[in-house]
Amino acid sequence: MTTMPDHHLHAFITDLPKAELHVHHVGSASPRVVSELAARHPDSRVPTDPEALVDYFTFTDFAHFIDVYLSVVDLIRTPEDVRLLTYEIARDLGRQQVRYAELTLTPFSSTRRGIEERAFMEAIEDARKAAESEFGTVLRWCFDIPGEAGLEAAEETTRLATDDRLRPEGLVSFGLGGPEIGVPRPQFKPYFDRAIAAGLHSVPHAGETTGPETVWDALIHLRAERIGHGTNSFRDPKLLAHLAEHRIPLEVCPTSNIATRAVRTLDEHPIKEFVRAGIIVTINSDDPPMFGTDLNSEYAVAARLLELDERGLADLAKNAVDASFLDEPGKARIKDEIETYTATWLAP
Repeated sequence: MTTMPDHHLHAFITDLPKAELHVHHVGSASPRVVSELAARHPDSRVPTDPEALVDYFTFTDFAHFIDVYLSVVDLIRTPEDVRLLTYEIARDLGRQQVRYAELTLTPFSSTRRGIEERAFMEAIEDARKAAESEFGTVLRWCFDIPGEAGLEAAEETTRLATDDRLRPEGLVSFGLGGPEIGVPRPQFKPYFDRAIAAGLHSVPHAGETTGPETVWDALIHLRAERIGHGTNSFRDPKLLAHLAEHRIPLEVCPTSNIATRAVRTLDEHPIKEFVRAGIIVTINSDDPPMFGTDLNSEYAVAARLLELDERGLADLAKNAVDASFLDEPGKARIKDEIETYTATWLAP
């Protein structure tokens, strides 16, 4: 494969139909939405000026990122805030030709701040249905445990995800986010067991800021079907072979890894080693406005690092569709659209 000129590359990516599998609800709040929420809640330390947010979203390390992230979480205080955020995220995804997205939500962060749980579910579902109707973007939910909040958060998240009276129609998976250091994965096994028994897919973060052992823990104890990040998997050849053999995809977020200092530079990113090992790689944006990126930009980064042409980028987009929890007819429809778009682009 050969690298395309930048302008050609960006033009192709702009209209390429895509799926997004690793993107966080609060972390997707655009500067405009964050400033609007900060203005609604003036007791917050978050700047109300969108330009000031650029400096605010410059992180010294992963711990600093978590601290800033939680300050934005604190802006989501009412069902109206939840609905606004969710709807505007869908609008941004639609502009990037994202046909399907699995959005990671942390309901514990909202319910502990006083948002009534049923009102929370109604807000996200109302936004989901409006987004599909108005933007053509299909949203599904991953409820994740904020690891730093411990087993209380795990119990609450599991209850919200498995109670048939509360569980939203769009919920498809169960995750684990937040810091990895000092938050062992095995302690969450009973909660993942309950979620899996209720029909949810397992998609924990692992190996982002810790070593391969955290990924092994996610696979063995949490029965992970995809790994969020998995950045340090490259340090263990046996793990790479296992991921490839069992076709367990990695949700790779290159710019995020640089912004949180999980990887020093893009040229040192292990994505090339994952591909060489035969692992299914999907490209994702994680917390895009906080990291000054979006999904289109992440595809451009991947194209450079992997030296991809149009066909390579189309295959990368199909990886995300195949690794998603969308139904088979839905997968086939998006993959057909990717193929048609690429063939038209390449036609003489």
